[in-house]
This record gives sequence, C-alpha cells and structure tokens, in this order.
Amino acid sequence: MVYAFIDIFTLATKVYSLLIIGRVILSWVNPDPSNAIAVFIVRLTEPVLGPVRRVIPALGGLDLSPILVLVGIQVLEGVVVRMLLGVAGG
Repeated sequence: MVYAFIDIFTLATKVYSLLIIGRVILSWVNPDPSNAIAVFIVRLTEPVLGPVRRVIPALGGLDLSPILVLVGIQVLEGVVVRMLLGVAGG
C-alpha cells in the first residue's frame, strides 16, 4: 500500500514539474491569452510560482521562481519518499 502511494506521489511531482517547465516555455513564446492549454497551465502553476516570485524578485528580468520550485519539488519528493520507505520498513 505504501509503495503504491509512493508511485502516485512520485508521478504527481513529475507531472507538476512538467507543468512548470511548460509554463517556462509559454513565457518564451507568449501564446494567445485565450488559449485553453495556456490558461490551464497558468492556473495550475501560479499558486506555487506566485508566492515564490514575490519572495525572490526577478534578477535583471530573469525569473528564478521556476528553478527554485523545481528544486523544492525534488527535495520534497526525496524527503517524502524516504519517510514513507521508513514507514514501510524498506
């Protein structure tokens, strides 16, 4: 049961990481604001990127918030997986 949760959690973190990478790519191409996919990606990522962006402002026009969030996701994933493996005894 714990291993299934680890797999689901890991999948969720990978999918969210891909959404953040998609958000970065969207910022480079500047899509139509009414594009449904772009709106979907922005709505899912802005609740995490927005607060980080307020704490760490852009440096010379370079937004570092996606990098910090991606690193944070990797750290969170590692910590949670290790804790769950400890609970599972493996």
